Amino acid sequence: MELHQLRYFCAIVDSGSFSRAAAQTHVSQPSLSQQIAKLEEELGVRLFDRLGRSVRLTSSGHTFMPRARAILRELETARGEVREGSASLTGTVTVGVIPTVAPYLLPPLLASFAKKYPHARVSVVEDITPLLLERVKAGVVDVALLALPVRGPQFESTAILSERMYAALPARHPLAKEQALSLEALEREPFLLLRDGHCFRDAAMAACQRARMDPQIVFESGQFSSILSMVAAGQGVSMVPEMAIERGKGGKGSRTGCQFVPIADEEAARTIGVVKLKARSLTRLQELFVQHLLA
Repeated sequence: MELHQLRYFCAIVDSGSFSRAAAQTHVSQPSLSQQIAKLEEELGVRLFDRLGRSVRLTSSGHTFMPRARAILRELETARGEVREGSASLTGTVTVGVIPTVAPYLLPPLLASFAKKYPHARVSVVEDITPLLLERVKAGVVDVALLALPVRGPQFESTAILSERMYAALPARHPLAKEQALSLEALEREPFLLLRDGHCFRDAAMAACQRARMDPQIVFESGQFSSILSMVAAGQGVSMVPEMAIERGKGGKGSRTGCQFVPIADEEAARTIGVVKLKARSLTRLQELFVQHLLA
């Protein structure tokens, strides 16, 4: 069994086809197919079912996949440890982040990390929580920035920050100048919320349930920027985390034409944390990135 065969195997799993895997690993498709055939012959099982232009893991392939990824991770860890003995710390950190955190928290963190470790490379994967957790579990993502808690005993999480939830209102809304706002006061308002799959959507709906109100949802999006543009146009109200507030001069109002009012519910908050796989050993550089997040 050769290491390049394991790389080809994992590339096929990630890309879903032999041709895309060949392009990603910079080999010809016949060569890649030949190496996979040799790997299957050595193992004595078929790893893939060929379905036209796509492929699917067999049951034996599913069993073999975590082992192959573990071997490649250990190799990357060994390489990182050897490189750390040199004058410049190099390597790669792949970080996953949810869309409701990525544009607000990540840019300054990446900039400051790059100043400390200019030879390091950080690769960012933005997606919703369930998909990021699958990638952490598969070893594709080293660490992830998510809303806590996360489910699953295989994950280890550490809180970074907590933030309040705010009601987002059109600037001229009658309740826009309130110091705090109960969600019951917005029961008759049209609501603009993140679509299903986003963890902040779940937090917003939980706040509505505590207030015993059923929001009249008229618009759903995957981005706060789209929602706030609709709020500013007077199309409804929404809820956002504190980091998504776009403040105007003096910290008041907003350049989006929205007004943000704290929700009068102590449980209307979220905690952001860094999540990794318990059983996985991070390289020194990856550990330093986690420490940078915590600091």
